[in-house]
Amino acid sequence: MWFVYCCLPSRAYGLKTAKTCETSYCFIILRHILTNMISPILVLATLDVGSIILRIAGMTFLGLGAQPPNPEWGAMLNDGRPYMYMAPWIMIFPGLAILITVLAFNLIGDGLRDILDPRETQRT
Repeated sequence: MWFVYCCLPSRAYGLKTAKTCETSYCFIILRHILTNMISPILVLATLDVGSIILRIAGMTFLGLGAQPPNPEWGAMLNDGRPYMYMAPWIMIFPGLAILITVLAFNLIGDGLRDILDPRETQRT
């Protein structure tokens, strides 16, 4: 996923206008490039954290992640699988923990995008 982060500077707006007005490179970098990159990087990073949590839980559920002394949500789901019909809460609570954590990171990223998007502040 690193290539998504590398493509972000190419989407910065207003660079041709700033170059024609002969502004300094420091001002162009600070005003145009960094302000347009912060919001997408934060959103993509928080979405990637949620994706990584799901991938790690999936790998440990299959037995390919951390080994048994280490607590992992995927391992907890796998350990509760034989008791799913007798004691479903053994699988429900780790699953809910994964769901709430991933949802929280996605909502935090969406909220940060709404707060930090420079184009949204210019419209109001």
